[in-house]
Amino acid sequence: MRSSNPVFSRRGFSRDNGYAGFNTAPQAGGAAVGTQASPYAQPQGNPYATNPYAQQQGAPPQAPVTTGRMTMDDVVMRTGTTLGILIVTAALAWALLPVDDANIGRSYGIGIGAALIGMVLALVQSFKRTASPALIVSYAAFEGVFLGVVSSVVDNRIASGAAMQAVIGTLAVFAAVLVAYKAGWIRVNRRFYGFVMAAALGFLLLMVVNMLFAVFGGGDGLGFRSGGLGILFGVIGVLLGACFLALDFKQVEDGIAYGAPKEEAWLAAFGLTLTLVWIYMEFLRLVAILNSND
Repeated sequence: MRSSNPVFSRRGFSRDNGYAGFNTAPQAGGAAVGTQASPYAQPQGNPYATNPYAQQQGAPPQAPVTTGRMTMDDVVMRTGTTLGILIVTAALAWALLPVDDANIGRSYGIGIGAALIGMVLALVQSFKRTASPALIVSYAAFEGVFLGVVSSVVDNRIASGAAMQAVIGTLAVFAAVLVAYKAGWIRVNRRFYGFVMAAALGFLLLMVVNMLFAVFGGGDGLGFRSGGLGILFGVIGVLLGACFLALDFKQVEDGIAYGAPKEEAWLAAFGLTLTLVWIYMEFLRLVAILNSND
């Protein structure tokens, strides 16, 4: 598995780079533990054991070296840094790029340009086998400019207070998924992962088709982002974002448990930021649609 996010492929904690043989390490008797295998499971067990070759032969698992390993504090600090940069640049874009009639074209152009740069940076990071803090921080900065402009447009020209509503909605989803995950109400396994990826792929394909119809046919395309259908797809988008969060939490938890390198905390921060941006944008779009239907 390469990613829990359907937009960009994250290689951290992924099966193709051997960062997690979760819930499959054999016990002393040689039996595998964890019948509900993680979607990141590998047959050879924990790749961070001090003697992985012995573990491949069915020997008891050995404790991973703790020095230089990722901790929850590392994930929280890196995520806070990434989100902090995104929020600061979003606030600066809101304040310095006005969206009145005289300036909206220029401001929106800068926002779209920042979004494209952020997408390129995210794609570059997603294809790297190691975390690059410079790329991740730069992505957050450019993405923040885009979010600041878009939020300002919606808040000032479509629905007053939309940005704050979207922020509150995003925080509420994050808190709800975290509580549900820690309480065991959400079980992240192969079936869950397969369902979420299939739903995300279908969702994205429909959005691409709708965008193409809008570009070449004019109007709202197939109507997936306006009216009743727009509300329905907005809710689906938020629910998908909640599922992505559960997958992100599982990746972080398994990475810590199996001794992922400390640098992987940046990839965890990157993935969480992508997911939170997704949820925020879906909420912002929902508020705009609901206001336009008033």
